[in-house]
Amino acid sequence: MSVPKIRNGVFFSLVETLPRGRNALDREAVASIQRDRVMAAFTELVADRGLAAVSVTDVVAHAGVSRSAFYACFDDLAACADAAYERFISVLVTRLLDAMDPTSHWHSFVESAIRAYLETLQADLVVARAMQLEMDAAGRPARLRRRAALRQLADLIAARHAQLRQEDPTVGPLPDEAHVGHVYAVRQLACDALEDDPDADLLALVEPTVRWVAAAVNGAAGVDASSRHLSSKDLEDPRGH
Repeated sequence: MSVPKIRNGVFFSLVETLPRGRNALDREAVASIQRDRVMAAFTELVADRGLAAVSVTDVVAHAGVSRSAFYACFDDLAACADAAYERFISVLVTRLLDAMDPTSHWHSFVESAIRAYLETLQADLVVARAMQLEMDAAGRPARLRRRAALRQLADLIAARHAQLRQEDPTVGPLPDEAHVGHVYAVRQLACDALEDDPDADLLALVEPTVRWVAAAVNGAAGVDASSRHLSSKDLEDPRGH
């Protein structure tokens, strides 16, 4: 069974043939091309086999480069994994930042963020599967990068929510943890879809998740107001028994 291929140009850019002669690239450009080729090969293998089953030998063979070329790019397999994951996070965050208009209406803002996230994953399901699912085994550095990226997105959403409350005082408050939770939940829904189906239609998640996140804010005022009138007994037993 053949290894699934990434989609060129989404997260990694592949150049099949390097120009020679007068049009030859300089050393730095060649090194950059080789790095992308190696990272793409690594990602394809991880998506196909899982992180633990991939070795430098596998990556070298799949990328069609020499071991010396690999080690000219990376110190070891862990460094390659770190670089590939860093690229994934960088592209994902950049696309989301480009899509989110901080002056747009709350519903449109939420939809643009969720749609940009899911569209980017949908554009390359091989990379999405490798980085969203299999790279969970990459250890603490990868987990910290993921947390930082998700927190950055949550902070952007929280800032827009705070601005919305200034524009519309009827909008209720939400703790920062709620925004973090929304980001994590959308990510997990995407992960579950990828786990269930390698060819998942992630865009099918846009409408229900937008409706859910928007409702969390639209209903926050009522929830906040009613919670202030609950007695301690009500909190212990919401049925009042």
